[in-house]
Amino acid sequence: MKRNSSFILATFLLAMFFLQGCSDSDDNMSTGAEERSYEVTVLNLSHNQPFSPVAAIMHGAAYQGMTLGASASTALEVLAESGDNSGFLADASADAAVSDTTSGTGVIISGAQGTMSLTGSETLLTIASMLVNTNDAITVLNGIELGQMLKDETMTLHARAYDTGTEGNSEAASDIPGPAAGGEGFNAARNDRDFISVHPGIISMDDGLSSSALSESHRFDNAVAKIMIRRIS
Repeated sequence: MKRNSSFILATFLLAMFFLQGCSDSDDNMSTGAEERSYEVTVLNLSHNQPFSPVAAIMHGAAYQGMTLGASASTALEVLAESGDNSGFLADASADAAVSDTTSGTGVIISGAQGTMSLTGSETLLTIASMLVNTNDAITVLNGIELGQMLKDETMTLHARAYDTGTEGNSEAASDIPGPAAGGEGFNAARNDRDFISVHPGIISMDDGLSSSALSESHRFDNAVAKIMIRRIS
């Protein structure tokens, strides 16, 4: 009897240990990354450079929408030359490191702003938009960390203009899709340095570039955009 009691007790304790292990395992499997929601507002600080609909992406460190000094992806080239962000957002959505994407609803004219919302488990934010009265200028916030923000906390940042290097800055009417010229948008041929850099700015017809379709009003200084971010949940 004594031997049987010891065997039963040992079996019971082993079963309890196994069940405890299973419980811990289940808890670990059910624990996921916390989803957070953010409201992102983009204010156009330029004098006469409308912004194309803004692409906004929540992602982890493995995703890179833009790398300074590197060649632009085809999707980023399309965005920078035509203002069409659909391919850029589609590429992001297909990336495993991206947890949410969204687009602004329309063009943001000078002095106006647009607001978007994103919800995701990743905590880096990238946004991109074309300055449409240019050949291939974009304004970008690239991989900004939001993970330390508390609910209802706000963050204000400023973004500069970048040159994607896919189209020479001719400023010609035939090459600028915005209202200043109404020219061509995306062209697959790359005729510039083919790497991303800080934009050198607009020369314009008023400062000696006689072939330019742009005037002094289309020049811009950095920063060109003010971005206000609020964590909403």
